Amino acid sequence: MTLAVSQTMTDAESRCLDKSWFYPFVLPSGRTVSSDHGGELDGIHHTRWQMAHAAIQANFGETLPAGLSALDLASHQGWFSMQLAQCGFQHVMGYDARARHVADASLMARTLGQANVDFRQSDVHSLTPDTAGMHDLVLCLGLIYHLENPIGALRVAHSLCRNLCLIETQVAPGQNGWMDFGSHRYVRPIEGSFAIIDETEETHGPETSTLGICLVPSLDALLWIARKIGFSRVEVLTPPTGAYEQLAHHKRVMVAAYV
Repeated sequence: MTLAVSQTMTDAESRCLDKSWFYPFVLPSGRTVSSDHGGELDGIHHTRWQMAHAAIQANFGETLPAGLSALDLASHQGWFSMQLAQCGFQHVMGYDARARHVADASLMARTLGQANVDFRQSDVHSLTPDTAGMHDLVLCLGLIYHLENPIGALRVAHSLCRNLCLIETQVAPGQNGWMDFGSHRYVRPIEGSFAIIDETEETHGPETSTLGICLVPSLDALLWIARKIGFSRVEVLTPPTGAYEQLAHHKRVMVAAYV
């Protein structure tokens, strides 16, 4: 039996080494997988996790209580799901719209021996508490700026969250002020804005929108929406020293939203 398990793990690791990856996974042998971007984007992965891990520890404690579960929306190849499992979440569920990402993430979970991580294919808008369950932590990293309905996705994230939701996104330049809304006698405040980004020719790409029309919120819009859909408290997290340049210069943000 020991030989069979060892052989299975060796075969799985070989399969991981035979392809390139978006994330800097380190395998049980100590080897790091090949990167499909030459390591150029590793900084954003490490910064995202550094910020997320700090927020998790600040909220749940440095040693996580037993029995916590986490949900990783748009889990991609499962890198953040694996980090969550390794830092103490008892069960981690990852959902992604692309079957190839689910297959990659499932292979990596087997290779790393992470039996408490599961991956399934689903569009984020299709998830409900009945199908996906309720979780102490919900991750929403690098997702909403690829969607034509980011508000709907945030509503889903809120509906599945018992405690803390971490939202990381590009943010658009903001617009505020006042707007005549049907009449000069009926003026409403502008609570933020969205930028429209065209990915309609790139939907075949592994890190792009599946539909092509993307609405990217301004920071004011993101914070206002998060409060309006039901989060009781929302805060912008401070990037660490040496953060990836977009997070360091506030072109992207990570927001902690509390139920």
